[in-house]
Amino acid sequence: MIARKALTRRFEEVAEKHDREFGIINSDLTAVRLQIGNLDQRVEALDKKIDRNQAQIIELLTQLVGQRPDAG
Repeated sequence: MIARKALTRRFEEVAEKHDREFGIINSDLTAVRLQIGNLDQRVEALDKKIDRNQAQIIELLTQLVGQRPDAG
């Protein structure tokens, strides 16, 4: 009977340890998901900025087409 109680107590201790470790891992994964979401937003904003800059470059190049370089 004493051995059974000791085994039960040991099992409960290991189960509690696993629960704590799982909680830590779950918390870490949540933090990683939040960081990935933040990075996705930054990449999306950067893509939009690059698109605007490319559009401005194309517009400026289009305005320069046909102009003589020495006409200034």
